[in-house]
Amino acid sequence: MKLLRVGPVGSERPALLDQDGALRDLSGLITDVDGALLADDSVLSRVRDAAESGELPVLDAEGLRIGSAVGRIGKVVGIGLNYHGHAAEVGAEAPAEPILFLKASDTVVGPDDTVLIPRESVKTDWEAELGVVIGATARYLASAEEGLAHVGGYVLVNDVTERAFQTERGGTWDKGKNCETFTPLGPWLVTADEVPDPQALDVKLWVNGELKQDGHTSDQIFPVGEVVRYVSQFMTLYPGDVLVTGTPAGVAAGQPEPKPFLRAGDVVELEIEGLGRQRQEFKSA
Repeated sequence: MKLLRVGPVGSERPALLDQDGALRDLSGLITDVDGALLADDSVLSRVRDAAESGELPVLDAEGLRIGSAVGRIGKVVGIGLNYHGHAAEVGAEAPAEPILFLKASDTVVGPDDTVLIPRESVKTDWEAELGVVIGATARYLASAEEGLAHVGGYVLVNDVTERAFQTERGGTWDKGKNCETFTPLGPWLVTADEVPDPQALDVKLWVNGELKQDGHTSDQIFPVGEVVRYVSQFMTLYPGDVLVTGTPAGVAAGQPEPKPFLRAGDVVELEIEGLGRQRQEFKSA
């Protein structure tokens, strides 16, 4: 299923994109697309049955804002340098273990919402990424197979990053990852049963119409199941938590000087096959 949240900021309602591309209202069945839904197989089954019946009310998509695909996110965990191509382009060795950082859940916005370039920013960068939404509580998992079994769904994410804040201001990466609006997420959550192999997905991103990233999740250093297993050794993952699993080559930081970091007025578009497409206009904070 393709589940999404539509409506004004703070007042989104749950919806479903059916096989014919029609938007269907789920607010009569569930209150939100969140961890509570993903953790409840009986409710998910009712949603599937309602979708197959064709009786869900149709929503008029004209002018309707699409919000973050997941509501009430507990935490967003990022994985750094997780593609061989990206590590090579920035001159870094492939890490021996996954690099972890946290993004505040209040950085999450809708897939087409405006993204704000922070004040004093000189190196705001793009990162198209596969997002993994946890569907069952994960702690001390023993295998990558168990990791995959705890995935509730997948989403498209732009892990927007301010590189100077990230690496030139001391401390942790969090400074460059947690500026407001820095985690566009959606347009929809695809339940895990519809993504048989998360290592078989194309990842693309354009800036002002020019293709910048053209990658594939098979290039990940640590595949999705292993990422979930690994993170569960250090923190408990709850339904609705999101893991952002790294970006392929093609970011601004990996390009020759002068590096084409984002400026106000730039438009970024990105997509992962089956997970939809995003479009953001960048403006000054």
